[in-house]
Amino acid sequence: MNPSFLNALSIQLRVIHALMMREVISRFGRRNLGVLWLIGEPMIFTMSVTTLWKAAGLHHGSPLPIEAFAVTGYSSVLMWRNTASRCNSAVHHNLRLLYHRNVRVLDVFLTRILLEMAGATMSFALLTLAIVSLGLVSPPDDMLKVVGGWLMLAWFGGALGLALGSSNAYSELVDRFWHPFSYVMFPLSGAAFMVDWLPPTAREYVMWLPMVHGVEYLREGFFGNVVVTHHDLGYMAFVNLVLTFYGLAMMRGATRAIEQQ
Repeated sequence: MNPSFLNALSIQLRVIHALMMREVISRFGRRNLGVLWLIGEPMIFTMSVTTLWKAAGLHHGSPLPIEAFAVTGYSSVLMWRNTASRCNSAVHHNLRLLYHRNVRVLDVFLTRILLEMAGATMSFALLTLAIVSLGLVSPPDDMLKVVGGWLMLAWFGGALGLALGSSNAYSELVDRFWHPFSYVMFPLSGAAFMVDWLPPTAREYVMWLPMVHGVEYLREGFFGNVVVTHHDLGYMAFVNLVLTFYGLAMMRGATRAIEQQ
């Protein structure tokens, strides 16, 4: 392998590591729980939703354990939503760093994407281990499907974050529209329902949302034949690719604009 490529790769890995340490310290500080909040925040939110659902009796009428249903739904939606939200303002918050020769716009995006994915993944894994160990639910029926669905959702979150963040570098209106749009997408993302529970007409519209396919596939792996799922990973992969290429194209233009300043 070309030594110059290995040297450049080594430099970029060090840059990403340094940006991660900076991001963690700026967000969580050096004291108290610090970086553990990266895992703790989504865990607390998911457990709170689970407790509220259980107290309100919203689990009645369904054979699915409310704990597993909430963990598979809200952990996944928090990952792609938080990843996209963090990337949305990444360029503006790190504009001064981009004047350093070895710091690129892509490094800033990768830093936030990797941090959010790591936190959400650890939260999901720990919550799943906890409810299985306590005997509240059975172990996942097909772990490969669970991992596959999670990775597809992670790709969607990263691609959406890249697209939003690159677009926001051109106009801050993207940030204005994203926040209300994300609140609308939250209940439609499949976190609080199965597609099979919906009327056929509503089902057709919901299936246009790519994240729904990932949640359905993940739940198919978690619950097995207990649930009837509807998903098309090919469609989800296509949307993810479009978002990824769009984000990379917009990021290239944003990088040139910053270099010319």
